[in-house]
Amino acid sequence: MGSLPEGEYLPSSHHQSLLQQVVEGRSVGDILVRSYRRSFNGFSAKLTDQESQTLASMKGVVSVFPNRILQLHTTRSWDFLGFNESVIRKRSVEGDIIVGVIDTGISPESKSFSDEGFGPPPKKWKGVCNGGENFTCNNKIIGARYYKESAWDDVGHGSHVASIAAGNHVKDANFFGIGQGTARGGVPSARIAVYKVCTPVGCEAQDILTAFDDAIADGVDLITISLGGPSATDFNIDPIAIGGFHAMAKGILTLNSAGNNGPAPGVTSSVSPWLMSVAASTTDRRFVDKVVLGSGKTVVGYSLNPFTQKGKKFPLIYGQGGGDFCHEDDIKKCRARCVNASVAKGKIVVCDEFTGFMDSNYAHAAGSILKLGPFHKVSYAVSLPASAFSPDSYDNIISYVNSTRNPQAEILKTSAIKIYDAPAVTSFSSRGPNTIVPDILKPDISAPGLDILAAYSSLVTVTKDPEDKRKSEHYILSGTSMSCPHTAGIAAYVKSFHPNWSPSAIKSAIMTTAWPMNSSKNTDAEFAYGSGHVNPVKAIDPGLVYETFKQDYLKMLCSLGYNERKLRSISGDNSSICPNGSDKGSPRDLNYPSMAAQVSPGKSFTIRFPRTVTNVGLAKSAYKVKVLKSGRISVKVEPEILSFKSLNEKKSFSVTVTGEGLPDETIISASLVWSDGNHSVRSPIVVLSGTLI
Repeated sequence: MGSLPEGEYLPSSHHQSLLQQVVEGRSVGDILVRSYRRSFNGFSAKLTDQESQTLASMKGVVSVFPNRILQLHTTRSWDFLGFNESVIRKRSVEGDIIVGVIDTGISPESKSFSDEGFGPPPKKWKGVCNGGENFTCNNKIIGARYYKESAWDDVGHGSHVASIAAGNHVKDANFFGIGQGTARGGVPSARIAVYKVCTPVGCEAQDILTAFDDAIADGVDLITISLGGPSATDFNIDPIAIGGFHAMAKGILTLNSAGNNGPAPGVTSSVSPWLMSVAASTTDRRFVDKVVLGSGKTVVGYSLNPFTQKGKKFPLIYGQGGGDFCHEDDIKKCRARCVNASVAKGKIVVCDEFTGFMDSNYAHAAGSILKLGPFHKVSYAVSLPASAFSPDSYDNIISYVNSTRNPQAEILKTSAIKIYDAPAVTSFSSRGPNTIVPDILKPDISAPGLDILAAYSSLVTVTKDPEDKRKSEHYILSGTSMSCPHTAGIAAYVKSFHPNWSPSAIKSAIMTTAWPMNSSKNTDAEFAYGSGHVNPVKAIDPGLVYETFKQDYLKMLCSLGYNERKLRSISGDNSSICPNGSDKGSPRDLNYPSMAAQVSPGKSFTIRFPRTVTNVGLAKSAYKVKVLKSGRISVKVEPEILSFKSLNEKKSFSVTVTGEGLPDETIISASLVWSDGNHSVRSPIVVLSGTLI
């Protein structure tokens, strides 16, 4: 539609109006994919040929053309972040950085962990290679410890995580032909130290604390730990919070996954302010698996299915031929030994549960159509031609089966499609608010966590189906477990440019340079993505940083009413921590890069956030403040200009937020941006009325 008109113009409204004139019987909200409204005027939409022709003839429309699917040439997530292979690096410094990975171990024979071209470990390294039987370290994997069995990865998760953060470049990486490209970590030149605390059964707190203890003493530069409980627990009984506090006190940043219990509010397990808590978001690539029904209709599902049915359609069956001891519900869900081979062989079995693909495979079915949960549209590996569908799409398939005398379908091989609304927080990613300290915004940041191709373990088959013996050097996984090492790789990248920065400075740099994001639901807001989506190239030059140290965190815990005994269980020292007198402050006083507050519904409020920034940009510079806010609150910043004369100079300011009574469960978002013309230092401001839980 050409350039944006001058004057008052609402692109989205105009675009919807045009679509309403050309579509019939469909909701415009389901058709409009994206409005282009910042640099030029236009939109993308799902249209039939006739609708696109009608639109092309309308006044004001310059051109209408079909969407092309372009071929991808890499594993995508790093390129999606603008962090391509030609990005500026300090490789010699990067080679001295040691990433500590607390997880399920590692597969040392993987190409992602080859030490070809690597020199000896950094002189600061104090660790050991104690990986167990037949486990060998090298100049890439410089250290290994285990607390159960051996450091060999018998799950696959640890190898995947480690390669995302610091794996080598590996060309032609793929999962049985899916997602082919070059796999690489955020800091390919960095070293890896592995601490195995998890087995297929789980991860014990005692082992986690031991791993932190070892990693800190070994001399790692940062720690990535993609595990946690189902919900937040008090800091003094949380092994990751305790271990992460000690790491912080020694100058080591700990990055922790937010959890996979979304989209419900208040379920993130990573809430400690000294940890960097990472949510999961999408990239512009998704792996989907289409099913062509006998009616000719194509339904888009989700799976990692490398199999092809070569254009042949097979009969569909649903709820037929169960075993003697199987209830009707068990047959429809295809539970163990409830799919009868005499009925299922050569047919596509429709199952009310995703795990039904395994018993369908055992019964020699030609394929399986599966049902996903209501929120989690995630692609998982399957052991036969199979595709999984959201409840609505699945119900449409059931309707087709029940209304057709001879229902048939063909399951196509998984393909990659372009996504135009990325990045968006995944449905499974755990949301805030912070249930332990509501006035500290969690999670902190969002990073790619859906359909991530990375290294895998040679000890592990690719599905839990006992009939499936396939193994793969690379695997596609989804979760905040994947977004956490992405951010760890970025943190290591920032540290390679600023080796002496504190953990909080590195964390601040990543948070304040993040891309702003929009919420898909008004109950999410910053509680889904924190400060926004990681922007690695910008993070090495943030301009200003918010620094926070051990004593600051202890004062915050005092404000929460922690007694000396509790504080010492976290801090590990016997010093007198809490200030004298009744005024012990508030968590809002913590010098955090984001600002959050919980207020009482229906009551007017005044909130103050004192903050101090350190100049790490240009020696002589002046930063002017800009506030982007909702009309329902007032935000005042004093002073409005910060003038610096030297590097590492500190300046303080205060932010005062006032508002009238807000309804219960209301979220008001704003942001504060300091700019000197070269840098934009952005902090989200979030006010929550009442509770979402």
